[in-house]
Amino acid sequence: MEAALGLMRRIPPKHTETALSALLGLLPHYSSDLLSQVDQPLQVLCDVDSGKEFILCEYNRDADSYRSPWSNKYHPPLEDGPHPSSELRKLEVEANEVFSIYRDQYYEGGSSSVYMWEDENEGFVACFLIKKDGSKAAYGRRGYLQEGSWDAIHVIEVGPEEEGITHYCLTSTVMLSLTTNNQSSGTFSLSGSIRRQAFMNMDLSIADGHLCNMGKMIEEMESKLRNSLDQVYFGKTKEMVCTLRPPAEVLQMRIPDS
Repeated sequence: MEAALGLMRRIPPKHTETALSALLGLLPHYSSDLLSQVDQPLQVLCDVDSGKEFILCEYNRDADSYRSPWSNKYHPPLEDGPHPSSELRKLEVEANEVFSIYRDQYYEGGSSSVYMWEDENEGFVACFLIKKDGSKAAYGRRGYLQEGSWDAIHVIEVGPEEEGITHYCLTSTVMLSLTTNNQSSGTFSLSGSIRRQAFMNMDLSIADGHLCNMGKMIEEMESKLRNSLDQVYFGKTKEMVCTLRPPAEVLQMRIPDS
């Protein structure tokens, strides 16, 4: 199991589904562990009742059906699928509305979903998902990429309140994949993933509640992840390309050999 997880951490995100399917065939007795611990590129489905798109993942799946955060119904229909309590469902609805605004401001489009469920420690777990398609055919396209996607998964474990203080544990994963194919850049493909974790103890304000605290954690974490991706993937790639194939202006500035 440890070797399988190590292999999946080194697989490019766009090949994750194929590699995971092969591992499930080789290790069927570890299927539940692999599906729960390996993050896959997110998929989107349309909720026919609300007319809105929602994101599919392991956190809203039961059997072969997925629960929509908009209508709270399973697609395809499932009679005995689990649902959050009425109080948690109210918070889930509010979180989806707020997170949609956050997604539009930071990503200029895409899809987002928030799912919540009770845990065994008298607290609850919230999963915030964002998927942005940056390909030529995508909504809000800018035309620079042949293919491109950004998948963000934020899972927050919220502990029970103790003397006005609540413990939060955030685990965030971002999967990035892009491909260019034009005359100026040629054919270029880059993909990778990054995962980080953060712990915080914060005051639980009656006016703002959990949603404000979780939003602050996600906003700070996404900023750190974007900076890390920029430095690790784009920064190192640019450094290697410029070293192997220096731009013409750099070659002209070099001092000729005596």
